[in-house]
Amino acid sequence: MQHLDHEPVHTERPEEMIVYYKIARHYKWALDQLFYKHNFSRVIILEDDMEISPDFFDYFEAAVALLESDKSIMAVSSWNDNGQKQFVQDPYMLYRSDFFPGLGWMLAKSTWDELSPKWPKAYWDDWLRLKETHKGRQFIRPEVCRTYNFGEHGSSLGQYFKQYLEPIKLNGVQVDWKSMDLNYLMEDKYVEHFADMVKNARPVCGTDDVLKECNIDCDVRIQYKDETDFEHIARQFGIFEEWKDGVPRTAYKGVVVFRYRSPKRVFLFGPESLQHLGI
Repeated sequence: MQHLDHEPVHTERPEEMIVYYKIARHYKWALDQLFYKHNFSRVIILEDDMEISPDFFDYFEAAVALLESDKSIMAVSSWNDNGQKQFVQDPYMLYRSDFFPGLGWMLAKSTWDELSPKWPKAYWDDWLRLKETHKGRQFIRPEVCRTYNFGEHGSSLGQYFKQYLEPIKLNGVQVDWKSMDLNYLMEDKYVEHFADMVKNARPVCGTDDVLKECNIDCDVRIQYKDETDFEHIARQFGIFEEWKDGVPRTAYKGVVVFRYRSPKRVFLFGPESLQHLGI
């Protein structure tokens, strides 16, 4: 299908780029066509400047059962914002996140029925990250990305490309997703599953010890006080500092997890994270 859009664009502020309005309009047109004209029950959205992993489609096929049976999952993504080579290792590990990752994602028609009538004029991805839009629902994301964005000169004019996108690790392992039990990602099981990981991590005061040790010998957890404190800690490690509507990128219950120079994980958790996890 080809979308021929000749309608004039009226930005809400004079300094805004028209392209973000055109993109939002294009997404709405394409998804309306697929769900309502062609009557598909699920759609995978993939930008044209992305490479996919060998198990890309198998991953999404395995995730269909989760999407259909757990209404607290809004979409399934193939992307990890902190999926740079130095922060990931396990191609089998999946997480839930309160932050919409995008960049290769699948949603169901029932969700589009809700989103289509109120789809925004621009900045659709940030709109999906608003609490009033996702209403407490979450997103499935992998540790190791199933997509790689090579579009240095896209509509965002290369924002974040060198620092965050170019170093992304694209999965090269052919994971047999059909044989994997993904029930641990169901809402009722996942809180306990994730809480156990955080609970078993060694509490560390500050980042100095972790940053100095090239090989940490166990999972560790570091508390941040607020958004400013999180940004300071994230900057020291080199992960994404950005928040949207009170949620750090990749976070679940305020916890951001990544590996640091070893197979062991670092959990950055907020002042209310342990309470939300029942720890």
